[in-house]
Amino acid sequence: MRYASRQYGRLRMTKLDWVAIFAGINIVLLVVLAFRVSGARRKHKVSLGDGGNAAVLQAVRAHGNAAETIPVALVALFLLAALEPVPVVAIQALGGTVTLGRLAHAIGLSTDSGPSPGRVLGTALTWLSLLAAGGLLIWAGAAPLL
Repeated sequence: MRYASRQYGRLRMTKLDWVAIFAGINIVLLVVLAFRVSGARRKHKVSLGDGGNAAVLQAVRAHGNAAETIPVALVALFLLAALEPVPVVAIQALGGTVTLGRLAHAIGLSTDSGPSPGRVLGTALTWLSLLAAGGLLIWAGAAPLL
């Protein structure tokens, strides 16, 4: 069994502990957004797709956008946690940024179908996090060769 280590009398969480927290939060977000899709379809009597209904389309896209990026981010976080040269602070920063981005985007798109500060901020944070994770994965993967 894995336990977080104690350092200087304080509990110190591992990289994998942080990945688990961010994965849990993002999975809950995906389920909440999926539930909103089901509710919108039920309310507007749409059994498949969006039925041409703007409210259903909005819920579908909020869920779809999260489903398109969250799995990639979680795979990146897990791989980064598995690589030795990557510090725990990188997992915390990337996981926190992508999670905040996905929450901001989901709220922005769920409340306004047009451009909104939440969507812009969420997209920017998500893309920056994914680019940083990609670069860090390349660096960490190539580290043994350097």
